[in-house]
Amino acid sequence: MTPAINAAKKAKIPYTVHEYVHDPVCASYGLEAAEKLNINPSRVYKTLVADLGGEIVVAVIPVTAMLSMKLLANSAGAKKAAMADKSLVERTTGYVLGGVSPLGQKKRLRTFIDASARSHPTILVSGGRRGLDIEIAPEDLARMTGGNFAQLTQ
Repeated sequence: MTPAINAAKKAKIPYTVHEYVHDPVCASYGLEAAEKLNINPSRVYKTLVADLGGEIVVAVIPVTAMLSMKLLANSAGAKKAAMADKSLVERTTGYVLGGVSPLGQKKRLRTFIDASARSHPTILVSGGRRGLDIEIAPEDLARMTGGNFAQLTQ
């Protein structure tokens, strides 16, 4: 069990855990998950952590897309956004890069979920370690994280 799975269990929401053997030489954790789980990559979302100039926030976007820092900053009401430092991400979330889940983080961070998630009945996000994903309804993810849906990719 990971903190992410424990959080879903505690919230009593429907979820499915998907495991696969992670290949350490794989360049994209999300695309690897889609391929190994035989799931359309548009349903697999990655968790990115950004710095808004002192505030650390989470962006959940499709693994097939790139985060627009400008759109994230606008959605958060900030002037600018940049990717957060790796060590800060790990300290703040309690997860290692490649296994950062939007669920069960050590510190609750303001969360933004790409609006495209609403076009799927369920999406997959990291379950809290490499090789582990959790399938969840986007609305349940938003409720559990206090997240807002926003256009985060172009």
